[in-house]
Amino acid sequence: MNAARHAASFEPDPRFTPEGHPKVAMGRIGVLLINLGTPDGTGYWEMRRYLKEFLSDRRVIEVNPLAWWFILNGPVLTKRPFSSGEAYRSIWNTEKDESPLRTITRSQAEKLAEAFAGDARVVVDWGMRYGNPSTKSRIEALKEQGCERILLFALYPQYAAATTATAYDKAFDALKTMRWQPAVRTVPPYHDDPVYIAALATSLEQELQKLPWKPEVILASFHGLPKAYFEKGDPYHCHCAKTTRLLREKLGWSEDYLRMTFQSRFGKDEWLQPYTDKTVEALAREGVRNLA
Repeated sequence: MNAARHAASFEPDPRFTPEGHPKVAMGRIGVLLINLGTPDGTGYWEMRRYLKEFLSDRRVIEVNPLAWWFILNGPVLTKRPFSSGEAYRSIWNTEKDESPLRTITRSQAEKLAEAFAGDARVVVDWGMRYGNPSTKSRIEALKEQGCERILLFALYPQYAAATTATAYDKAFDALKTMRWQPAVRTVPPYHDDPVYIAALATSLEQELQKLPWKPEVILASFHGLPKAYFEKGDPYHCHCAKTTRLLREKLGWSEDYLRMTFQSRFGKDEWLQPYTDKTVEALAREGVRNLA
């Protein structure tokens, strides 16, 4: 499960340590990739545990906590594990018996570790904000490998309190329980980084070449957030808009050809717009038949 490279640990010079001193590893740099999370399985109880942890996060659900407790532990955790489990089963990696997010995040960590293969100081690992492998377990693993400095890398190009901030919250919550404290840095949002934009452009062009038809419109569909979060100062909408604009400019496309939308809303409150599903319906009414 651990994608870290297990090079020999750095140890203090025994000439300068007192007799009987506990064995310690030191002098290394840890890079911890943090993704959203995943259930351990698609069954009712696995899904329920995952959803309870996810939907209990005050960064994710910013409503009256007492009212939400009754809603969450009533209808939500009674019904949603069934529908969510069915959705996960449709994409489940049956070969590894895990969700695609776990497979992909592990692969990212392994490839990043390969990039540092010539530097034994650097240890790359990965963890999840919700579910396993937990952020705390991976920080502890980095400690055991002698990491005195840790770079926390939340895998969200566009910042949102419900994603980036809560990932770092979890990491610092783990550190608060530990006597040992490393020097810690966090990676800022990279929604407008030229390398990220270039990677998106390359990936998009490659996938479009596989289609037997040319799309009339392409939707850049981002995960949505309640509009109230934006009004409180969350920059997520602005970051998504800038990513879309820079990608459009990189590819030389028009605003009508590459459009930004938001998906996955739930509940009765207004979310960031335009909504993906409503946009698809509107395009169909306008006569658009080839959409990517």
